[in-house]
Amino acid sequence: MRNSRVFFLLALLIAVAAIAWYISSHRTSAGEVTVYYSKVDGQSEIPWTISARAQQPGESAAAYAQYLALYAASQAVAGPPSDVTAIRFPAGTQVLSVTVDGTTATVNLSPEVHHPGDGALNESGEFKALIWTMTARPGIDAVAVRVAGSKVATLNGGSFELDEPLRRSDW
Repeated sequence: MRNSRVFFLLALLIAVAAIAWYISSHRTSAGEVTVYYSKVDGQSEIPWTISARAQQPGESAAAYAQYLALYAASQAVAGPPSDVTAIRFPAGTQVLSVTVDGTTATVNLSPEVHHPGDGALNESGEFKALIWTMTARPGIDAVAVRVAGSKVATLNGGSFELDEPLRRSDW
């Protein structure tokens, strides 16, 4: 009887340790955000980790998650450091707001995102980086894009559809 109790406690301890390891190794650390950018081939996404402010005293977990989502979207639109060759959003493009409803984040971009003649590859690379960045956030599976608060079917060039939420599997 005593041996079975010891065996049970040992098995329980191992299970708890395994679960703790799994959770800690599959989550982005608090105070860090993984942001993606698209290489100029339009196919490769490169992650980089940037620091974010820590959760403030008295700030709820939901408010901090909202801050991290907005920060991640803003960093994805800003792009990697200037010495990195990457597909970038048009100059002046800003994230006006980010909201999360269920598993869908809505990213509201400024009108500067409209850039005629830039081509489907650039549009695809820009939005792929944004979608990959946002879906790296825990609980976000899809991203709806708005421009100046409005739902748009495409940008000016008409080469990339934005009227439905986008997922990583869309690429």
